[in-house]
Amino acid sequence: MSLPDPVKSEAARLRGRLAVCGMVAALALVSACTVRPLYSNQPLSPGSTLSASAELASISIKPVNTRYAQQVRNHLIFAFGQGSGEPASPAYVLDLGVTELVESAAIVQVQTQEDEPTAGTVTLTANYVLRDTATNTVIAVGKRSIPSSFDRPRQEFAAYRAQIDAENRAARELADLLRLSIAQDLAKHGKKA
Repeated sequence: MSLPDPVKSEAARLRGRLAVCGMVAALALVSACTVRPLYSNQPLSPGSTLSASAELASISIKPVNTRYAQQVRNHLIFAFGQGSGEPASPAYVLDLGVTELVESAAIVQVQTQEDEPTAGTVTLTANYVLRDTATNTVIAVGKRSIPSSFDRPRQEFAAYRAQIDAENRAARELADLLRLSIAQDLAKHGKKA
């Protein structure tokens, strides 16, 4: 039987102390985190008395003029109001502009002398301006975009329908992205006030 080596036991104690210090530092970092759930009952901004969902439900969206922009608007209205529609007296107004870019993603020669596109991508881009209705001040300005891929079959109607389906998917995803971005913008605006 031999006696414990004093150098090894000191090194083990030092590793233990470093591990404990590391855990304390990690807990200190995590406790400084300001992440809050979007679906909570707490307000987005510190001075507000409304919950996050009520504050988002008080946003009215101006009318748009294209089919895909209307899809984004409809999804946003449903998401903001959680199915209840637009507010009667909105606290905020959202000016929404949506553009579309349709590109051929791949060119493949299909038993002909011509190159025919067999896949495409629809990219919807939304520019938005959020204003306070009481003061007409701009609260947030932003831009978000989302791509959606689709197959282009040889039949004309099938290719057109595939593009429409891709627009609808992109509109739904873009509305979800905009909802999160606008909630973040409202939270940031409340911190500045």
